[in-house]
Parts: sequence; C-alpha cells; structure tokens
Amino acid sequence: MSMAAERVEAAGGGDDDYTQDGTVDLHGNPVLRSKRGGWKACGFVVVYEVFERMAYYGISSNLVLYLTTKLHQGTVSSANNVTNWVGTIWMTPILGAYIADAHLGRYRTFMIASLIYLIGMSLLTLAVSVPSLKPPKCGAGTADPGCSEKASSLQLGVFFLALYILAVGTGGTKPNISTIGADQFDDHHPRERRHKLSFFNWWMFSIFFGTLFANTVLVYLQDTLGLAVSIAIFTAGTPFYRHKPTSGSSFARMARVIVAAARKLAVTLPDDARELHELDDPEQGGGEEDHAAAVHAILSKAAVKTNTTSRWSLSTVMQVEETKQILKMLPVLAVTFVPAAMMAQVNTLFVKQGTTLDRRVGGGSFEIPPASLQAFVTISMLVSVVLYDRVFMPLMARATGNPRGITLLQRMGVALVIHIAIMGIASATERHRLAVARVHGVADSKGTTIPLTIFVLLPQFVLMGVADAFLEVAKIEFFYDQAPEGMKSLGTSYAMTSLGVGNFLSSLLLSTVAHVTRRHGGGGGWIQNNLNASRLDHYYAFFAVLNCVNLVFFFLVCRLYVYNAEVSRVVDVGGSGSGGEVLRPKEVAMVDTNL
Repeated sequence: MSMAAERVEAAGGGDDDYTQDGTVDLHGNPVLRSKRGGWKACGFVVVYEVFERMAYYGISSNLVLYLTTKLHQGTVSSANNVTNWVGTIWMTPILGAYIADAHLGRYRTFMIASLIYLIGMSLLTLAVSVPSLKPPKCGAGTADPGCSEKASSLQLGVFFLALYILAVGTGGTKPNISTIGADQFDDHHPRERRHKLSFFNWWMFSIFFGTLFANTVLVYLQDTLGLAVSIAIFTAGTPFYRHKPTSGSSFARMARVIVAAARKLAVTLPDDARELHELDDPEQGGGEEDHAAAVHAILSKAAVKTNTTSRWSLSTVMQVEETKQILKMLPVLAVTFVPAAMMAQVNTLFVKQGTTLDRRVGGGSFEIPPASLQAFVTISMLVSVVLYDRVFMPLMARATGNPRGITLLQRMGVALVIHIAIMGIASATERHRLAVARVHGVADSKGTTIPLTIFVLLPQFVLMGVADAFLEVAKIEFFYDQAPEGMKSLGTSYAMTSLGVGNFLSSLLLSTVAHVTRRHGGGGGWIQNNLNASRLDHYYAFFAVLNCVNLVFFFLVCRLYVYNAEVSRVVDVGGSGSGGEVLRPKEVAMVDTNL
C-alpha cells in the first residue's frame, strides 16, 4: 500500500478504527469510534442539558419576583441580588475548568459537582416551602399593607446559602458538560468533524428547549426532580463516552511562560527558530510553523535557551504557543461583557416592566406571569438556531466556501448589531408605557396596572432570542475551538465567564446610574421602586449607546485577531473515489483563517 493510501485510510477509515484525537475510556484505554462517542454519546449529554436547564432557569427567571414579592426587597436590591448570583454562577466555571483539566478530568469533576448542585437545589426547595423561612405576606388585604416587615437574617441566610451552594455546583458542571459533548467527535475523522460543526448549534437548542419549559410550567419542587433526572440520564450514558486525559494545570503552565519571558526581556531571540527550546518528542513539540509564529512575540523569549533549565526560567515552544492562544482570546472575551449585561435585563428589569402592564389574555380573567414572557426569548432562539443550521449555514457555506457559512467572529458581530436594535426598541417601548401611565393618572401609583397589554414588550424579548442564536452559540464554539487541546475546559469557561462578568457589570451599572441620577438628576432618579415614576427609557438608551461603543471596539478586535484553527478544512475521503491529499491538523494549522 502506498504512503498516500495509508494516510487516506488512517484519516478516513471506517467506524471500527480507534480514535486519533487521544480520547480514552475512564480507565485510560484507547477507544473504538464505533463503540463510543459520536451522536450516540451526545444524546445523553443533550438530554441532560434539557432537564438541567429546566431546573436552573426555573429559578433564575422567577428570582427577581420572588425577592420582591416574598422577601420584600426593593427594585435595585432585588435586581442586583439576581445579577450578583447569576454572575457568580457564570464565574465559578473557571475553578471547575481548572480542576477538570489539571486534576480530576471532566467526567469526575462533573459528577462531583452535580451532587453539590443537587444539594443546593434541595436546600432551596426547603427555603421556599417552609413557612418559617419566609416573612409573612404583605400588601393590600394583609396585616402589612406597606410591606414594611422585611425578611430576617436567618431567612435571607438560608435562602442565599442554598443559591450559592448551587452556584458552586454549576461551577463544576457548566464548563465540562459542553466540553464532554464536543469531545465525542474526533477532529481527525472527516465525518465526525462535520458533525462537530453542528454540535454547538444543537447544544444551544437543547439549552433553550429546557428553558422554554422552565419559563412556563415548572415550580421549585419540579426543578429539583428535574435536576435529579438529568444527572441520572447523564450517568446512564457513561459506557458510551470518550474522555480526554488530564494535562496538568493550565494556569501553572501559563504562569511559568509569563515569568520566564519576564526574566528574559533583555535576551535576544535567535535568528534560527529551531534553537528555541522544545521537547524531543514530536508529539509534545511544535513543528516549524509553531517556531516561526513564536519568533515574533515577546512571550517567545520564554523558550530561549540560557544557562538555567528551571521550569520558571525555560518553557517549550508548545507551552509558549498555548499561552499565546489563551491570552489572545482575552480581547474577544472583553467584547462579550456588554452584550452579557444586556441579557441580564431579561431576568430583571424586563420582567419588572411586565408586572406593571395588563397581563390578561384575550380580555378574559387569565393572567400570564410576567416571567413567562422569557419563553418568547426561548421560542425565537429555538427557531433561529434551526433556521441557522438548516438554511442559513448551508447557503452561506456554498457562497463563502467556509463550512460554518460565516466566521465565528462575524456571527458574533451580527448579534452585537441586534443588541443595539433591542435597546433602542426597549427605550421607545418604555417611553410609550410611561406616556400611557401619565395619560391615565397612574404615574405616581406603585402597583397600579397600566391599561396597556404586556405583549407590547414582545419585540425586545423576541429579538433577544435571535441575538442569542448568533452570539451564544458562536461564543461557546469560538472559545472551545480556539483553545489549545489541553485547555479546552478553560477555553469553554471563557464563554461562561463573559456571562458572569456581564451580570456583575449590570449590577454595577444599575447601582451607579440609580445613585448618580438620584443625586444629580433631580427627582428620584432613573430607577426607583415605582417603575411608573422611573425613567427606564433613559437607562435603555444609555445601554444602546454603550452597545455602539462596544461594536466599534469589536471591529478593532476582529481586525487584529488571527485564527489558529487546528483543522482548516474537512477533506471527505470516504467513498468518493476521488482520492486527494489528506492533511493532518499540524500540517494545516494557521493555513486557513476562515474558521
């Protein structure tokens, strides 16, 4: 057999060959692709995500209303408590990614974190179910019409303890479950790589499918049961999963590169890149392409050979390149903070607006819960993902020659433009709501329903779902795809970190704007407990301007970013009869930047 034929057979062989991406079973043994992985394994992962998202969004979508109506908190404090908790939810994945990549592996980290998650959910169910853990009812027709009696320290302590135990659990599940799913597809196999291009679209579909039920039919006890079911489903798929071995601490490797480069700032890079330090094992080191790329960066000085061989003074070219790949994604990460802050409004101020409007359906007595409007975010996102994957992506792929249709950064850019439109529409809608309140003389009345249908808010919810279909899928796929092989969980945690920082940013902006406008703007400020006396239209207009500034920054980031896709294109060698050269990942690295 010729060398070319051997390469084709290795790259495009049948389903009974071993995986070529280093995946193993739980005991470290090589795995046959016909026995493990692929959509067969991903089925368990995707179904898990549906049930888990039911549990999580069943809490987050109603949390601001629970804090205000049951624990008697004000608009600013309740909104900030929600965004601070959600921010923590999305920041803890950094720790979970570190533990998975460096110590326990993704599967074991996920299983331990799932138990912590379940404990937090169970405690939360008790906190909302036991009467002594809530203050007495207040409002019209009760002994406390002004809601002056607040929740006690014990009641708040138990409630928030449960929430933050849950946050610790999600820190171990969120960065690993999507990565486990993506690991089921071998980039070295043409058909599996094609399937992987669609995986993140359907992954996000499963998330929002679960969210749809969370926003409409579930309560806390059902959330807890749903989480238990999701863990059982994931565990049932254990015999079918492929696993990536641990690769040591990503943070330690990057820290050693940075320290080594700092110690050798005055050192001159050699003219011959092959003089840089690299391991003898070709599987551990980089090829000539890696060396050439390394020569032109300050961090490459970490690989310059000197008299010392300390790990904190000398790094390999591969370690330098891994560090550069992680660090160069930081500007892209920064771009996602502002849209993440926009998304936080869906669970807070958008829902609060709904409480002031006429929630009757068809003029009858049935009223929809304000949080149920979030279901329209979900529905529009589900429809958008399907249309994107089945219609838009194939059409654009034929037009551009890019298997993804458009690049991941271009997909993010479309979402950023939509976010500007969302906040502009939200500002105009809020201005109309306030005008109706003034006409009917209820501008100064807290708790009085404005004679305006709640469905006037529908456009901002629907467009948010469309934006999510572009941004959230592209974001998680981008950070997974562009992260080094041994840092995939860390790369995936970037996507969660953006949501965490975005929620903290939302809290900061809300508190700052409320304080500044109350102190210097006259009246009670833009954000008050009485939304009819607030100026949320100004606040949303401020967000629209902020999005425009962020879009300009995004264009600059796109201009400077260089993709480092491991595999630049898919070569179908199965059954076509046309032959052709099959390129290995290292041979095509940095060749095609269209991915």
